[in-house]
Amino acid sequence: MKTDVDVVVIGGGPVGTTALALLGRAGLTAVGFERETAMWPTARAVHFDGETMRTLQSLGVAARFQEVTIPMKDVEIINETGDVLVHASTDRIGDQAWNDHLSFHQPDIEQLICEVVEGTPEVDLRYGVTVTRVTSVDGGIEVTSVGDDGKEQITRARWAIAADGARSEIRRELGIETDKYGEDAQWLVVDGHLIDSPGYAADMIQFGTHTRPALWLRLPGTRVRMEFMLMSDDDPEEIVTPAAVERISRGVLPVGKFSADRQAVYIFRGRIAQHWRKGNVFLAGDAAHQAPPLFGQGLCAGIRDVENLVWKLDLVRRGLADDALLDTYESERKPHATFWVETAANQAVVIQTIDPKVAEHRDEFIKTHPEASAVPLAPALGAGLHEGANDPRAGRLGIQPILDDGTRLDDMVGKHFLVAADRALYDALPQGLKDALDEDRDTVTLLDPAKVQQLLTSVQGNAVVYRPDHYILGVGDTVADLERLVREIPSIAHIATTTVSTR
Repeated sequence: MKTDVDVVVIGGGPVGTTALALLGRAGLTAVGFERETAMWPTARAVHFDGETMRTLQSLGVAARFQEVTIPMKDVEIINETGDVLVHASTDRIGDQAWNDHLSFHQPDIEQLICEVVEGTPEVDLRYGVTVTRVTSVDGGIEVTSVGDDGKEQITRARWAIAADGARSEIRRELGIETDKYGEDAQWLVVDGHLIDSPGYAADMIQFGTHTRPALWLRLPGTRVRMEFMLMSDDDPEEIVTPAAVERISRGVLPVGKFSADRQAVYIFRGRIAQHWRKGNVFLAGDAAHQAPPLFGQGLCAGIRDVENLVWKLDLVRRGLADDALLDTYESERKPHATFWVETAANQAVVIQTIDPKVAEHRDEFIKTHPEASAVPLAPALGAGLHEGANDPRAGRLGIQPILDDGTRLDDMVGKHFLVAADRALYDALPQGLKDALDEDRDTVTLLDPAKVQQLLTSVQGNAVVYRPDHYILGVGDTVADLERLVREIPSIAHIATTTVSTR
């Protein structure tokens, strides 16, 4: 089938636009369709982790992202009587070479990503276009859409990424159901500017207040966000008034000093799509998973989705891997995302209780077991292109060292497979394999101890292979280990066996 583009991206939010930017940087052609006529003007997500910032770093405008984010310096859990049950300092550069927690105003971030898309000739984002149908055909898909002028058109592509949100029409059209995690609850989110009023000292607070559970976040500039669980006796019209917001915030958002620019009732919910791929259509972002916002992983998870998928699409497009590689998108990402959804849903149960006795027992447990409320360590990927089934060091996110000259590793390696090894181990490889590594434009080999020692120390091995999404394909200690790992790199495996194994 003759295609118009390699990929159609459905949805122009931050996950869809990041997908477009990554696709363009990888050399794929793509078009994105967003039903709204312009970028959404208000915030939804407000938190990145270091891994997400590392992905944005690859777009080449990291300094500009830094200008519109602030490090989240601390987080707390506070109970009904104002006792601080947990206080954790989070203001540090993590092993991704960025702060572990960053806050932002979403339109600022989206604008920067859109500018990357606009500056990438291979991709295009079109607003005011509604996708009405996605049809599988031989060799790809046909996407039927209607512009704001009412004209219908068909776009032919090899693949589609449906990043069209929690109410994904594409997910429904594909007949994909979702599994529920935890209990749904209605919350009011209030965003705006707090001026000449102190707010709370901590940057992020979970309020386990049984009379009304709530959240607080400090954002860049004078922006803040508070979220409040709705109670059964709330008047839906009164609860959104400035006076009501002052009351339920316990005076933290006072009338006259707090100016709201967004007030919305939404549902704390945990959902995971039962399938993330159907034919050549892939779900990503909220279309694939939704989590309560207690660990700030919603948007992070969506950006992980497209980071995982894009380099695989590129390898298949260029004939360096077969279609089976694309099945690893769901097998790797779904368990990882499920961990965060389930963890957030469980935390929501803890925070959302309105039973004073249950809250009292919870408070005592947290006081004696504060580690139980800490942000959990990120899990490994599910089964896929890595050796995690046999080695717990593999399938996990690798570190990004900051080198002695201040360079972040990814700025030197780019979106490639990375082979980092002790030189003696590398020198003992078959000459044909070393030749293949030298010639392969998809792989970077690092042997300089100044560049690889942190990597090797972090995995306690003599060699490590990173994938383009920075996850660890495998770790080795012997020449045989290194040879096996290198042969698992799709672009190396694609080279004729005789070329690699001889000489």
